[in-house]
Amino acid sequence: MAFFALTGKKLQEIVRAAEGDANFRLVWGGLALTSCMATWLLKKVLLRHSKELPPPAVPGVPVLGNLLQMREKRPHKTFTEWAEKYGPIYTVKMGSQTMVVISSPELVKEAMITKFSSISTRKMSKALSILTAQKKMVSMSDFGAEHRMLKKILVTNLLGHSPQKANRQIRMNAFFKLVDSIFEEMKNSQGLINVREHVKQALFPFTLYQVLGRDPDSVFVKELGRNVPRWEMFQALVLDPLEAVIEVDWRDFFPALKWVPNRVEAKVRAVDNKRNAIVGALIAEQRQLLANGKPSDCYLDILLTEATHLSEKQLIMTTWEPIIESADTTLVTIEWAMYEIAKSPMVQERLLKEINEVASARLVVEDDLPKLKYLDAVVKETLRKYPPVSLLPPRHVDEAVKLGGFYVKKGWQIIINAYGISYNKQTWPNPEVWNPERVYNDATLDMGIKDHRILPFGTGKRLCAGITQAMYIIPMVVAHCVQHFQWALPPQDDSKSVVDTVFLTTHKLHPLEALAYPRTPSHLPTV
Repeated sequence: MAFFALTGKKLQEIVRAAEGDANFRLVWGGLALTSCMATWLLKKVLLRHSKELPPPAVPGVPVLGNLLQMREKRPHKTFTEWAEKYGPIYTVKMGSQTMVVISSPELVKEAMITKFSSISTRKMSKALSILTAQKKMVSMSDFGAEHRMLKKILVTNLLGHSPQKANRQIRMNAFFKLVDSIFEEMKNSQGLINVREHVKQALFPFTLYQVLGRDPDSVFVKELGRNVPRWEMFQALVLDPLEAVIEVDWRDFFPALKWVPNRVEAKVRAVDNKRNAIVGALIAEQRQLLANGKPSDCYLDILLTEATHLSEKQLIMTTWEPIIESADTTLVTIEWAMYEIAKSPMVQERLLKEINEVASARLVVEDDLPKLKYLDAVVKETLRKYPPVSLLPPRHVDEAVKLGGFYVKKGWQIIINAYGISYNKQTWPNPEVWNPERVYNDATLDMGIKDHRILPFGTGKRLCAGITQAMYIIPMVVAHCVQHFQWALPPQDDSKSVVDTVFLTTHKLHPLEALAYPRTPSHLPTV
């Protein structure tokens, strides 16, 4: 205490002696000014950091982050549950990777449209990189010159309004085939129909026909040394890639260890090699037909004669992409729609009444679709409750950006939870209930074009190129099935029927088997 008292007195004497010293006053003033500036800068830094708070973080464990909480292959449901707790934007840690999960229409618009330039780059898993040949698919490529070129080829020659109009009869033939196959099976099945199998058997040949101008029963694949039948083509071109793409490669979450060998990569590369060999064989056959003067006037002919600037890898991917997307995503939605219709007699009867009022005793045709408002509601409500792609492929944050008022760092990833948006309770009361009435005559629900309450086809500049074709095929298949048959679930059906599973798309875990009772003796005439 004596020391502090002595020091205090001495300090007072020094200050009194220096009060008249001009140099001392100058130094003291400088110190005071420096202190004020330091205080101001500190406040500014603190204020800036308070305005740059990251989104809420889901608690995890060191090193692994939230990986252990994502062991089930239904991440869309886990993300949706977390959105109810942490809000429409939050972060998760997947190993060393930080991901921002978005689950509201407003934030989707901000991320996908307003600030698209900051987060337009695709972030690929190892499996997806292999299966897309390093982003050489329209749906998976980064937005830029190559993306625009590939999308223009696909839309101009296959998926746009003009080529879709030209392919109308090909689609009608597929619808006839579907209805006829159901009538044929009813002769021996006592009415129990595997809906998925019948739709697949109708849509896959249609998909091949619009791409190849033919529906081959088999193709000789040099790399395999044998003919590959159509059922194996479907397995190799559709099912195997969908299963391989969700294989979990732990190196995706720890990029520093990407050099470590992994059996998952070997499995994915085997799927990729077989897919490439089969598509390559189909292309080789098409080249031979052209050389022999037998053009098919189809999409692949156009690629081979007019898109000669494409590399062989681009050609394979540009040929394969419409096959897998047409054969799978529409199948998923049709099966879910028929499941809901089969268990909802009142909806089925109202839909049939509308169809009869519009088409009477003839077959529904595509020109009828604008008049079938309730059918449109059935399809849109199915796409809401069962979005075919639950999680849109991740995007890389190229530059720091604010989303929803939160600071999102450069290098993070953005995941759009399409399922969570469809189940957002603020937008959709009782979202687990399938109710076409909620979207009936809702002209603003354009499925991602301007409205973001449901995103079955993505949104913004990355809107799916196949939306036009999908919105022909899905309602037409549903209409023809209801027009020709009454549907019901079998008595033994139970809750397991509504369980979904995720490939790249949200399949029904158990194929739909429903009872069908004919309303007509055969398929109706078109006039």
